[in-house]
Amino acid sequence: MSSIKIECVAKEGYRIGESPVWDEKESALLCVDITGRKVCRWSSVTKQVQTISVDAPVSSVALRKSGDYVITLGTRFAALKWKEQLVTTITHVDKDKPNNRFNDGKVDPAGRYFAGTMAEEIRPAVLERHQGSLYTLFSDLSVVKHFDQVDISNGLDWSLDHKTFFYIDSLSYSVDAFDYDLQTGKIGNRRSIYRLEKEESIPDGMCIDTEGKLWVACYDGGRVIRLDPETGKSLQTTVKLPVDKTTSCCFGGEDYSEMYVTSASDGMDKEWLSRQPQAGGVFKITGLGVKGVPPYPFAG
Repeated sequence: MSSIKIECVAKEGYRIGESPVWDEKESALLCVDITGRKVCRWSSVTKQVQTISVDAPVSSVALRKSGDYVITLGTRFAALKWKEQLVTTITHVDKDKPNNRFNDGKVDPAGRYFAGTMAEEIRPAVLERHQGSLYTLFSDLSVVKHFDQVDISNGLDWSLDHKTFFYIDSLSYSVDAFDYDLQTGKIGNRRSIYRLEKEESIPDGMCIDTEGKLWVACYDGGRVIRLDPETGKSLQTTVKLPVDKTTSCCFGGEDYSEMYVTSASDGMDKEWLSRQPQAGGVFKITGLGVKGVPPYPFAG
């Protein structure tokens, strides 16, 4: 563990950086700035960041099998053509809740796009509670709602055998597991597998490694923790970052041995920002000694 190296690769100072996804074809990391309303792509080759501005808070981005990307934008699932900078709406959710927006989203091993909603925040992590729901966009572009009463719909991933779906509702301070049916995309039998310690703060985005262990970014905790979903215990791999508001994580790089962590700067005053000038940056962590699972593309 002594060989761990942390480097800030994108110093754009995103307001709420989120949803890092590795795009192997482009050798690039995608992410979004939710309140900055931008989809961003950092090239590991040129070290440059390209951005596309959108017309609403954009909370997640995913690869698409047919090429380009899908995003969650406001309360819409949408398609994004990168070169043309063209966004087209696929479908709307939560039409009865004008104050809602999507938050984290991820594609399952069968190519379905899972994403959840929440109420717009008054201040970071302060919002009207129980307004969100968890949805799936299927490859035929139909949408299913799994459940509602969600505070802040967040981290999602699937076990290596695809039989368990992991999910975080941030203000529950819990990482939950569901039984998962890969054929149908149905979930059931919800249970908590890990409750966060006080210093770990708020669980945010999450990813899984090839050993089946979960990595959870801790918002306001300035760290990424590694959990064993089988035992429900935290493992001795905690990576502390030079910023407090770590938001999400994914594996990437040529062999998926690098970890990328997004962060936020919203809600920080001048004094706090002067102590953490890299707030809102994207970090690359090397030397973890584990690899991640490549992202699945949306099949629709």
